[in-house]
Amino acid sequence: IQADGTEGNCVTFVLHDEDHTLGNSLRYMVMKNPDVEFCGYCITHPSESKINFRIQTRGALPAVEPFRKGLNDLMAVCQHVLSTFERSMKEYRAQR
Repeated sequence: IQADGTEGNCVTFVLHDEDHTLGNSLRYMVMKNPDVEFCGYCITHPSESKINFRIQTRGALPAVEPFRKGLNDLMAVCQHVLSTFERSMKEYRAQR
């Protein structure tokens, strides 16, 4: 991850080897934060596998904070989905 403007409430993070899968999911998680004024991403070019992910917060909250929280929240959701799937597969196999 590279970041431009790491001091302050408006930062563009460059995420390498990522695409819409992470970009859209992370944008959704970050926008749930009421202190975030703007969050968006773009794919720089179809042949490049990187995204520019921009966050702007209200007030003095550093933009890196909702970025970290969004990543942690997204990991928690993915872990919940994975554990629910594995539990369901275990129950299904036990019924067979």
